[in-house]
Amino acid sequence: MDKSTEINKLANRIKSLRIQKGYSSYETFAFENGIHRAQYGRYEIGTDMQYTSLLKVAKAFDMSLEEFFSEGFD
Repeated sequence: MDKSTEINKLANRIKSLRIQKGYSSYETFAFENGIHRAQYGRYEIGTDMQYTSLLKVAKAFDMSLEEFFSEGFD
């Protein structure tokens, strides 16, 4: 498993979910969900993240981790 490929899949999934929620701006999404704007922006471009950060992002999308990982990681 290529780590950078998997991180890119994670970044794409996060960005896709934000857009599905109707947010064109990652900054607005981050602000409204209590996530540091700059850090959230790094998640969407493929910066590795801690497990606790992933939990916070999944919660912002009102999803369990199972739901979060159900698409985009094949």
